[in-house]
Amino acid sequence: MTKEYKTITEIAGPLIFLEKTEPVGYGELVHINLPDGTTKRGQVLDTSADVVAVQVFEGTGGLNEESGVVFSGETIKLPVSKDMLGRILSGAGEPLDGGPRIVPEDRVDVNGASMNPYSRMPPEDFIQTGISTIDGTNTLVRGQKLPIFSGSGLPHNEIALQIARQAKVPGSDEPFAVVFAAMGITNEEAQYFMEDFEKTGALERAVVFLNLADDPAVERIITPRMALTAAEYLAYEHDMHVLVILTDITNYCEALRQMGAAREEVPGRRGYPGYMYTDLASLYERAGVIKGLKGSVTQFSILTMPGDDITHPIPDLSGYITEGQIVVSRELHMKGIYPPINVLPSLSRLMNSGIGEGKTRDDHKAVSDQMYAGYAEGRDLRGLVAIVGKEALSERDQKILEFADLFEDRFVRQGRDEDRSIEDTLQVGWDILSELPVALLTRIDNKYIEKYHPAHKSN
Repeated sequence: MTKEYKTITEIAGPLIFLEKTEPVGYGELVHINLPDGTTKRGQVLDTSADVVAVQVFEGTGGLNEESGVVFSGETIKLPVSKDMLGRILSGAGEPLDGGPRIVPEDRVDVNGASMNPYSRMPPEDFIQTGISTIDGTNTLVRGQKLPIFSGSGLPHNEIALQIARQAKVPGSDEPFAVVFAAMGITNEEAQYFMEDFEKTGALERAVVFLNLADDPAVERIITPRMALTAAEYLAYEHDMHVLVILTDITNYCEALRQMGAAREEVPGRRGYPGYMYTDLASLYERAGVIKGLKGSVTQFSILTMPGDDITHPIPDLSGYITEGQIVVSRELHMKGIYPPINVLPSLSRLMNSGIGEGKTRDDHKAVSDQMYAGYAEGRDLRGLVAIVGKEALSERDQKILEFADLFEDRFVRQGRDEDRSIEDTLQVGWDILSELPVALLTRIDNKYIEKYHPAHKSN
């Protein structure tokens, strides 16, 4: 029989401290019985010879020294089933859509098991998001972790939803699912997400976890782990290819900082805990493809950079762990361009593995390189024009300057519901490159120019 202990000595913020009366496991699930008959849940955060620290998920309001604490003997587990698809759940895995509780096929530890590096397969299968700036110039491949660096007030949520609706592996009939986890979002944002998923039909192949801003910070720390556990189950037990979208990692890190302050830990950079790198890695590294298994887990994590500062600890540490980044630009957003993705600081380190003949198209790399080069030079020339005026530029430079405008207006800009295939994306690329003299296309082999250039195709 499980014992109940009434040995609480201190209540501090979301934490309670009680005198240790039996061996207790780190991360163990705890049930706290309040004097009024209600029950709250918690998790062992620290255990020593004399004292056990427990973080309470629903907040410590109403708790006192008379509250009884019961240790369950097991860690937090998520009830999983294929019936999760099409469901909207809270950050703690409880139904929010008015539907019944999920009847589990299994119950899985939310902390997951580390992936053996030897058993990892190198990611190489192209995922089409329908967004040209990602598919064409910063390609996502199956098993990759690719964060989106954004800023407050920028349309990262719209981009996330568009990816959730449109993501697919072209030419493949393998089962594909999306796990969407939102952390620390407002009620208004939650309604927006739910309505979009239901209206567009994307919910049928999605599992949605929503942790609201007024939910306890402790729950925010569990939400991404719940989502990744659901993704791993669908991928490795049901052979599905799963895209996990986590938004917003910054809110998750704020919750880590809040918990660290409650525990009176020595803070690291800007008050965040020193172990934040390890903690973020425990989330990001749950993406991948495992040898011998058909499924895969791919991650898009969205983080808003405080003050648009890419050197802030959250984007800085994320950049070390992940395989590139997609950068959302305030400058492009102010110009009214959607999606305002700036390809120059963006990078997909695994792009070359997932493109080329048999995957996307043989000219993909060359077209991408040429557009990058032209756009980068055109952006530099804008600075020069501000000083000397457009008339002072040579004819060549004026062409490059016009190309930069065309690139933003026709390649970057697209509709919120516009789902471009990779062929459409590359065609737009060729259309705008054809505005440059062929002599300037120095990064494209002649065989591709003869095969794809609009001037040659029409002959």
